[in-house]
Amino acid sequence: MVPSNTLSAADLEAQIDRAERVAQLADAGEPRAQAAHYDRDTDRVVIQLRDGSVFMFPSRLGQGLAGAAAADLARVEVTPSGIGLHWERLDVDLQVPSLLRGIYGTQAWMARLRGDVG
Repeated sequence: MVPSNTLSAADLEAQIDRAERVAQLADAGEPRAQAAHYDRDTDRVVIQLRDGSVFMFPSRLGQGLAGAAAADLARVEVTPSGIGLHWERLDVDLQVPSLLRGIYGTQAWMARLRGDVG
């Protein structure tokens, strides 16, 4: 007898196929990073997107990046999906789609950037 919470091979394959289609749709509909680096001369994080466009922002805007050493900022990694940027040493993760919308951190962080600190 097969437990009720166990998938058959066919069901598992169907779920994998469905997940791959969803990922393809998300990839086509959301901007994804291909590469990223820290530009020491301008103190900006530069993101090359998969569509060939480039986005950059001052490092001081990113939550967890303000005041970080240049050597740590330079160790930025793009997540395999291209949706995120990760700084291991700084324990910082930022989302590319959010960055492109001008969202550089949590609501509290954004309020601080706007000067809405209460």
